[in-house]
Amino acid sequence: MFRLALLTALSLSAFGADFAKSLYPALEAAGCRGCHSADGVASATRLHFPESDASAAQIEDFGKSLVVLVDRAKPEESLLFRKPTNRIPHSGGERIRRGTPQEAALKAWVEQLASMSPEEVAAATKVHDAPAAKAPAVAIRRLTHSQYNNTVRDLLGDRSLPASQFPPEDFVNGFKNQYQAQSISPILMDAYSNAAEKLAKAAFRNGIPPALIPCKPSASCRTQFIRGFGLRAFRRPLDPREMARYDALFVKQANFGAGAQIVIEAMLQSPNFLFRMDETTEPRWKPYAAASRLSYALWDTMPDAALLDAAAHGDLNTREGIGKAARRMLADPKAKQALDEFTTEWLRFDRALTAAKDRTRFREFTPETLYAMTQEARFFISDLVWNDRNFMDLYTADYGFMNGDLAKLYGVNPPATDYERVAFPAGSERAGLLGQALFLAETAKPDETSPTARGLFVREQLLCQHVPDPPPGVNTNLPEVTEDKPKTNRERMAEHTTNETCARCHSLIDPIGFGFEKFDATGARREKLELVFRKGEGEKRKVAKKIQIDLDTTGQVAGIRDSGFSSPQELGAILAKSDICQECVVKQYFRYVAGRTETIADRRLLARVFDDFRNSGFRFKELIISMVLNREFPEGQELHAANHH
Repeated sequence: MFRLALLTALSLSAFGADFAKSLYPALEAAGCRGCHSADGVASATRLHFPESDASAAQIEDFGKSLVVLVDRAKPEESLLFRKPTNRIPHSGGERIRRGTPQEAALKAWVEQLASMSPEEVAAATKVHDAPAAKAPAVAIRRLTHSQYNNTVRDLLGDRSLPASQFPPEDFVNGFKNQYQAQSISPILMDAYSNAAEKLAKAAFRNGIPPALIPCKPSASCRTQFIRGFGLRAFRRPLDPREMARYDALFVKQANFGAGAQIVIEAMLQSPNFLFRMDETTEPRWKPYAAASRLSYALWDTMPDAALLDAAAHGDLNTREGIGKAARRMLADPKAKQALDEFTTEWLRFDRALTAAKDRTRFREFTPETLYAMTQEARFFISDLVWNDRNFMDLYTADYGFMNGDLAKLYGVNPPATDYERVAFPAGSERAGLLGQALFLAETAKPDETSPTARGLFVREQLLCQHVPDPPPGVNTNLPEVTEDKPKTNRERMAEHTTNETCARCHSLIDPIGFGFEKFDATGARREKLELVFRKGEGEKRKVAKKIQIDLDTTGQVAGIRDSGFSSPQELGAILAKSDICQECVVKQYFRYVAGRTETIADRRLLARVFDDFRNSGFRFKELIISMVLNREFPEGQELHAANHH
C-alpha cells in the first residue's frame, strides 16, 4: 500500500530536481529548519539543513543524505516519514499533515531513497568537506565600550570610564561585541570626539606627563613621542605618511605640550584607534593583528609592550610563540577582567541589574540584592576557571559564594566575609548556576515566575539552541488567576500545548521551566505556590485572601535522552554530562572571541577545541589556549611575515 501510494502521488524523474521542487519547499514551509540547524533545538540529530543560501547541488546532496533516516526494508516505518507527521513522538509536533500533497511528496521521497543502490547510499552518506564554505572575513572590529575604557586606562592611565556615558550597546547573538552590530552612529561619533578632547586635556592637566613623554622636549623627542604613542594607540607601527601627518599637526601648536595633546586627541578619533585590526592583507602588519586578537580576547584591552615587542620580532608567527604568549597573558590580572566581561555578557547580568520585583510581595528584595547575585556568579565562575576546576561543575556544584543578603535568601548562616564559599542547605535541591538566585531572578517577572523565560535561557545560553520568536500579533498574556479559579503556571500555560501555533516552540521551552517552579521570582525556595488576592487601590490595597496550591515541578529537555527532572540539582547533573551543553561552552566562548556566530566553516576548529577542552577534564584555561591556537593556526600552518624591528 505504501509503495502504491507513493507511485500514484508523485512521479520522480531524478534525484535533486524533484526534491528541490517538491519536498524541500514543504520542509522549509513546515519550519523544520528552525530546529534542524546548527543552532536549532534538534541540532544533535542526524538531520541538518544546509545553509539558507545553499546551491542547487548542496540541496541535492542534502536530499540524498536523508537516506540515513530511511528504513530501506520498511519505508513506511522510516523516521523521515513518521517523525514530521507525528506518527511517533516528535518534539516539534505535527509538521506535515496527513493526507496533504506535502505528505505525498514526503512519501515519494522516502520511497525513492529506499530504492537506492548500496553504492548510492555510500556516496550519499559519505561525509563531505565543504570546500566552498568559508568563514566570514572580519577585517576590523570596533572597540566595545568595555574595551575602550580598558584601552584608555592602559594607554593614558585614565580611569574615568568615559565609554560608560556612550550610547548603550545592543546584544546580538548573546553578546555586545558582534561585528555586524558595530556601526558608528552620529551620536556615538560625537561621543568619541568629546571623549578624545577630554582625555587628551586630562592627560596634560598637570603639565607634560613623563609616562607619555619620557624625553626632554625637542625635535627628536617629538618624533620619538609620535612614533611611540602611535604604536601603542594604533597597535601597530605608523607608516611614514602617518608620521608626517601627525608631525605637521604637532608643529602647528604653540608649544610642545599643546602639540602632544592635539596629537593624542587626533589619534583617539582615528579609525586606527577606534577599530581593531583583526585581519590584514599587509604582510608587515600581520603579527600586530595577531597581537590585537590576543590582547582583546584574553585581556579585553590593548597589547602591552611585551606583546608588541613579540610581534615586532616575529615571535607570534609560530604556534609555539602564540602558546607561550597566551600562557603569559593568562597569568596577568587583566585576564580576569576579560573573563568577567565574558561572564557578564554570557549570563546577561544586564537583565538582573535592571530587573524589578514587586515590593509588596518581596519587601526585603533590593537593588543591592540584585548586585549581590551578579557578584556570586562572577566569583563562582572565576573560582572554576582560575583554580583549574572542572568547568562542568558550573551545573553541579553544591555551593555558592554569598554575602549576608544571599545567605538569608538561601536560608544559611551568613559568611564571615562577603562572597565566601558556602554550601547550599541540605535538601534545597539547588546546584550550580541553575540553583543560584541570579538565574532564577533574572528569568522571572516582577511578581511571579516565568517557566518560559527560564526554559528559553537554558535553551539559548546553555545549549546554544535558537528558539524562533513568536509570530507577530500573538497574545502572550496568560489567563488571569481568580479566587474562584486558582491555577499554577503549568495550568495557566496549558494553551501553549493545545494551540498548535504556540506548541511548536513552547513544547521545547516550557517543560524546562516547570522544573524550577519550587523557586519564586527572587530565587527563594517555596514548597507551594501562594496566591495572594488584594482589595483596595494603590498602597492601601490589603490582603483579602491567600491560597496555597501544590506544585508539579516535573520537567524535561526535549532533544536530550533521559532528561526528566524536577529540580535545578537534577537538571544540572543532566546538563553537565550532555555533549550538547559541553559543546555550547565552546561555542559561546567562540562567539565572544570571534565577534560572530559559528558557521559550517568553523566546525573543524570547534571540534578540535572541544576535544582539547574535554581531554583536559573541562579546564576552561585550556579551552582558552586551544581557542587561541586554533584561531591563529586553523590547519596547523604557521604565519610567514616580514619582521619589522
